[in-house]
Amino acid sequence: MAVEGASNRHGSRGKILAGAALLILLTAGAVTLLNRKGETDALAKETEASLIPVVAVVQPKAGEASDELVLPGSLLAFEESPIFARTNGYLLHWYKDIGSHVQKGELLATIDTPEVDQELSQARATREQTKAALGLAKISAERWASLSAGGAVSQQDNDQRASEYRQAQGNNAAAEANVRRLEQLESFKKVYAPFSGVLTRRNVDPGALINAGATAGRELFDIANVSTLRVFVTVPQAYANAIHAGAKATITLQEFPGQKFTGTVARTSDSIDPATRTLRTEVDVANKDGKLLPGSFGQVHFATGNSVPRLTIPINGMLFRAEGPQVAVVGKDDKVELRPIVIGRDFGTTLEVLGGINRSDRIIINPADSLEQGQQVRVAKP
Repeated sequence: MAVEGASNRHGSRGKILAGAALLILLTAGAVTLLNRKGETDALAKETEASLIPVVAVVQPKAGEASDELVLPGSLLAFEESPIFARTNGYLLHWYKDIGSHVQKGELLATIDTPEVDQELSQARATREQTKAALGLAKISAERWASLSAGGAVSQQDNDQRASEYRQAQGNNAAAEANVRRLEQLESFKKVYAPFSGVLTRRNVDPGALINAGATAGRELFDIANVSTLRVFVTVPQAYANAIHAGAKATITLQEFPGQKFTGTVARTSDSIDPATRTLRTEVDVANKDGKLLPGSFGQVHFATGNSVPRLTIPINGMLFRAEGPQVAVVGKDDKVELRPIVIGRDFGTTLEVLGGINRSDRIIINPADSLEQGQQVRVAKP
């Protein structure tokens, strides 16, 4: 009995030890699994975080306020037009070349139009035929009208002759109109200047095939009126109230150091562009001596009368894209916002920005070309 009790005690102790060992193994396995899951989650978070680009940002610096607004502007001809042919043929001769100053109505070129000449001759012959037919129809209608009045012919026959006379009138009118049309085409064989100006391009030589219209052929000449030039500028919203028609402005160009050309604000768009927050403005400047060339780039100076602080950013904070100059701004949620800006003066390492950003904005410097609107970023510590 004593031996049997001892055996039972030894068996119970073995079971307890085995259960304890199993519990330890299970606990160790659970801890291992938890550690591995934690490591996996941490690795996933680290991998996800590494995919978010890290960017460096700066805030715009406020420059000195000024009563003068200087903006870039493009000089364009007051009037500019391509000259196309209105008739088909071959260029016979041109009389004015590139750079020639011409007056309105001056002969520029002549076109040989053999097909139109033949069509005009045929149309005139057809007109003579319709005139003869009209005369005969008129005599017949009058004769049958008198016979019908005496009861010699029926009313039906009289109406038929009257209808033939009206038809002959219509045929003759159509023939007259066709002759006038071809005579107008014939007159287009001589190409005249539509307004006074200078020829900026000549695209044809004698013997070249000429096709009428802008869709079928190319222009013969380009002409521009450069006695007055239009200078188009975009004025930031902060200065819009100071710009009005009749205000004076001065234009400076790099190729004329120390010289200022006086212009006048001709008109504005009277609305702010919601994309750029700017006012489209046209300044007209006299160019009687032809010193200013259309297509040039210049600086337009406005006396605004109100001091608005200027903001500057590093030159490497600007993006050059098809939409125009932009900056990438980091919002409160660390997402990218691409904004168009209005550029003022270029100081070399810094750039004056007249519109599009605020003093508190965080501007990304050295932005990647792959940055997109709304992209998540991480701001690097200073």
